[in-house]
Formats: sequence, C-alpha cells, structure tokens
Amino acid sequence: MNLVKPSASTVIRSLFLAAALSLGGCASDPTDRSVGVVIEDTAISARVKAALAGDPDVKARDVQVETFRGVVQLSGFVDAPENVRRATDVARRVDGVREVKNDLIVK
Repeated sequence: MNLVKPSASTVIRSLFLAAALSLGGCASDPTDRSVGVVIEDTAISARVKAALAGDPDVKARDVQVETFRGVVQLSGFVDAPENVRRATDVARRVDGVREVKNDLIVK
C-alpha cells in the first residue's frame, strides 16, 4: 500500500477550511453578543449603579443591575414603593439605556 503524505500547507489549508465550514454553518443565537456589545452593556450597568449610588433616596447597595443589549434589569430590595419608581427613573436617564425592567421588591 502506497500512501502519499500531505504537505504542511495542505494540512493547514484543510484545517482552515474545516474551521470555516463549521463556523459558517452556525446560525446566530439571539442571546449571543459581540465583545463590543458586552463591553457596552458592562459600562451601562456601571453607569446605572453609579447613578443609583448618587441618588439620596435609592439604597444602591441593595440593588443589583444587569444589562443585556441596552435593556437594564433592576433587582433587589428598596425601602419604599416610591424608591421602586425612583430607581426606574434614575436608570432610564442613563446614557445607553434602551429599556428598564424593574424587579425591585419593597422590604
């Protein structure tokens, strides 16, 4: 049996082709975010946390902020129903926030 050994360049080209085909066949998942979007979401969360910390009515240490594609979700606890509304208002005014989902609970 006579086997032909492929050259290194042929092997590399084959690996690149296999990788391209496997990646090209994947449909984009709606939960996927590019690195840039992840960085922007992280920055939005930080700006919202800073805005909440600077507000005298909202206790920012009891509020968690998560952002996904500009949609901010607030969770945690506040002392009064007015602070639930206040936290939403503060978050909405932050640059980059498209929508606020408020899941805060009054203790």
